[in-house]
Amino acid sequence: MRLRRRMRLTDSDRFQQVREDGRSWVHPLLVLCALPSDLPYSRFGISVSRWVGKAVERNRVKRRLREAIRGLWEGVPAGWDMVFVARPPLKGQPFGRVTGSVSELLRRADLLLEKKGRGESP
Repeated sequence: MRLRRRMRLTDSDRFQQVREDGRSWVHPLLVLCALPSDLPYSRFGISVSRWVGKAVERNRVKRRLREAIRGLWEGVPAGWDMVFVARPPLKGQPFGRVTGSVSELLRRADLLLEKKGRGESP
């Protein structure tokens, strides 16, 4: 699935509002801040500070986070603005660990709808 531009949180004021007013969930590799919105779709933003590393490393972390989010995005309900904040230990982690931490945070925040498997009742 392709993540469209409208699914990205780009407005710096809203970004700050999500960080300040939203609820947070912490993981050793990431922090997730989420705040409900009135939009018919959800948006996400990624924050990677200089503590993580130089520009090349920060951009690599952002690309890997974006890809991990893209793989899970179909299970995210509409109407949420989210900010993922990378922590320094995220740099150099295997992709499976990055995806696992994103998935764990979304589940803990109750923002990941579980898909029904074969043979399960609705």
